[in-house]
Amino acid sequence: MKRLSAILIIFATLSALSFKPAEQTQILRHGVNQAAVNWLSWEEAMALSQKEKKKILLSVYTDWCGWCKRMDTATFEEPSIARYINENFYPVKFDAEQRGELEYQGKAYKYVKNGKRGYHELAAELLKGRLSFPSVVFLDEKQEVIQSIVGYKPPEEFEKIATYFAQDHYKKTPWSTYQKNFRPTLLLLKD
Repeated sequence: MKRLSAILIIFATLSALSFKPAEQTQILRHGVNQAAVNWLSWEEAMALSQKEKKKILLSVYTDWCGWCKRMDTATFEEPSIARYINENFYPVKFDAEQRGELEYQGKAYKYVKNGKRGYHELAAELLKGRLSFPSVVFLDEKQEVIQSIVGYKPPEEFEKIATYFAQDHYKKTPWSTYQKNFRPTLLLLKD
């Protein structure tokens, strides 16, 4: 019995020590949390993109999608990934089932009822009809779709994808070559 108690005490102590205090994981600069993605609305990203040219990253999700929630916590809440996204993109959380009307390239898009649920026409447009969640869509500085990436991506894989588009490697290097030669740097800079 004493042995079991000792093991439980050791386990509890190690568990408590393995968690960083919240204040250590939240790095605030100029009122902006640099350790979390600073998500914008579609309208905010479009307006900012007109003023200062920067690529847009859309995280396309639905409320019922478990893998979307997992990508939020495992990938987008990874501090080094969040910082990289904030520095290189205008990030947008895009609900593929949102009800409001949105404008993109002079055309209005709205919600379409489809059975018990529905979808937003803009999500279908950006994903080229492949409504699969989670998905990430990269837009260039002219708000044109570069690529949509379907499915959950862990931080290690997402770093490779994000740097490929942010640093314009997609313009000159085939993905297979880039992937083969890629060396991670962001996750090595953990807080």
